[in-house]
Amino acid sequence: MRAQIGTLIVATSLVQLANGFFGTFFSLRVAAAAFNPTLSGLVLSGFFAGFTLAAVVCGRMIEQVGHIRAYAAFAGLVVAATALMPILTGPWPWIAMRAVIGFGCAGLFVTTESWLNAKAQPVERGRVFSIYMVGTFIALAAGQILIGWIEIDTFAPFNAIATLFAIALVMVCMTRAEPPLVQATAPLPYGQLSRTAPIGVTGCVVSGLITSMFYALVPAWMQSEGVAQTTIALFMLVAVLGGLAFQIPVGRLSDRSDRRIVLSGVSLSVTGVAVALVLLPHTLAFVVPLAAALGGCMSTLYPVCVAHAHDRMPADRIVAVSGRLILVSGIGSVIGPIIGTAVMGPFGLDGVLYLMAVLASLLSAAALAATWVRAEPRHLTRPFSVLTPQAAPLAHNAFEEAA
Repeated sequence: MRAQIGTLIVATSLVQLANGFFGTFFSLRVAAAAFNPTLSGLVLSGFFAGFTLAAVVCGRMIEQVGHIRAYAAFAGLVVAATALMPILTGPWPWIAMRAVIGFGCAGLFVTTESWLNAKAQPVERGRVFSIYMVGTFIALAAGQILIGWIEIDTFAPFNAIATLFAIALVMVCMTRAEPPLVQATAPLPYGQLSRTAPIGVTGCVVSGLITSMFYALVPAWMQSEGVAQTTIALFMLVAVLGGLAFQIPVGRLSDRSDRRIVLSGVSLSVTGVAVALVLLPHTLAFVVPLAAALGGCMSTLYPVCVAHAHDRMPADRIVAVSGRLILVSGIGSVIGPIIGTAVMGPFGLDGVLYLMAVLASLLSAAALAATWVRAEPRHLTRPFSVLTPQAAPLAHNAFEEAA
């Protein structure tokens, strides 16, 4: 049993290694292609569009064909689309291929996490998922290191990414499937969540906007300014590691106090760090710690909002609420690069950072104002969970119920 769980965790770490590398590399590749701002935004949003769609539909696909077949199908989609990208190099084929890759990656995460829920015993689920999430963060960070070693305009990066996905597919297909129990879930009428937890919903949208703008646009801008690839890799690496470092302290703070105040403080920190990145000297001594702080603050917006929303909703709506929040965050992630590229055209990265600061400050003000209107409920339904900065877990519901 432990060997099977270990295989799933290692395979997912390979997927996240490829995913972290692909995200930054593709931002650089789009910048090198010199598309117009609108097309660049659409190309960079393609991944998030596919990811959001998969969050809605892939659960039913897994139920119909089983975990191993579903994993093979999702991984096959990713490998095929990745292999096609250096052959079909126009913006519209890339939009379609990135959407397919986003769909496949989300399907892989859902399949893996629901599979882990089935294999792990209730008393060890917390430990298993902690190892799983630490592995995904480390893999995402390692993917940034690879950026310093690649040649942007060659086939090699696409081949390396496809190879990593293929290895993960082989590893998983050699294990024995153990599908999780299918549990009935209460439906969630549209509008109920936004009325009951408006700050949670708003925060998830803003989180999607900010994080997608950052991860999609910052590497491209740095390359356009002639920044060395090794420096870009270091910047993105530090941002991802900052996301890991901030999770536990912010999570503990949100579990012990009003989450809206914590959300307001974290959002205000995003504002301050984004403005500091504009105003302070662009030297490693300033940029590296600011990158860690920004990555850490951004990565905790979504999980705090999710935990707050679950505090306000009945326990039998956990699955439905999680899916709805993933959907609204995904919508924000799709829109973020499109808006960001439109702003970056005339104003450069400073405009994007100021836009991130404005969005975060508005969220901070809204969260703080909400504390004056409505009391915070007791934290009974859903504690804070560690979530990755680029791909929030999509199938952690059984773990939540066990915890």
